[in-house]
Amino acid sequence: MTAIEGVTFDYWNTLVYEVRGHLRGRRLEAWSGLLEEAGFAHERVQLEAVYDAAWEAYQASWRANQQFCSAEAAEHCVEQLGFEVPPGVRAELVDAFGRAGQEAELHLAEGTEDCLRTLKKAGLKLGIICDVGFTSSAMLRDHLIRHGVLPLFDHWSFSDEVGAYKPAPAIFEHALEGLGGPVPERVAHVGDLRRTDVAGALAMGMVSVRYTGINDDDSEPEPEAHHVVTHHSELPGVLGITPV
Repeated sequence: MTAIEGVTFDYWNTLVYEVRGHLRGRRLEAWSGLLEEAGFAHERVQLEAVYDAAWEAYQASWRANQQFCSAEAAEHCVEQLGFEVPPGVRAELVDAFGRAGQEAELHLAEGTEDCLRTLKKAGLKLGIICDVGFTSSAMLRDHLIRHGVLPLFDHWSFSDEVGAYKPAPAIFEHALEGLGGPVPERVAHVGDLRRTDVAGALAMGMVSVRYTGINDDDSEPEPEAHHVVTHHSELPGVLGITPV
């Protein structure tokens, strides 16, 4: 096996996860309160529908590699409400939509910190390659700070800052450059999704590891990664890293 010099990690459902629907619920609650305060009659089911429509718009943009972040999603929701809201209320809604991720309950995947420390002690460079949804990269990094693991990373590549989503080469190239320019064959990428993480890493010539501990992606049968792990404790071993 070629000696591994670096490892990049996907963020959502690889390093960090939410209880299903948590962020959606926070945004819907915030909007419901703001609309009620402003005197607008609305139904919860209506808010759910406009939120889900925005998520579908994001999914389409994500697949097309066209940026669609929190502000775009919030504006999309406002336009789908079915009634006009004053500029001041609109601004509050957009702001609340973005801030919902700030104090959300995001959890580290089991074994993440121990795995990162093992790789770091072995001398590997560590990076993040993340497709940002409705929670900004700044907030996502803040959650890693709260969990005490952000300092273990040497570099990060978030789509809202790079301007590209996986599997586009640009975001992987950004990550490799940030790790000092190692040849792709000496870098592993760990992620849960076949279309973005596995396909993107394989196209770059990187070692691909599919992590199934939170989400075992069965959306399509291929491509498959070089390695499949169910727990982060397995990662050093499959990469040939001996704990120091």
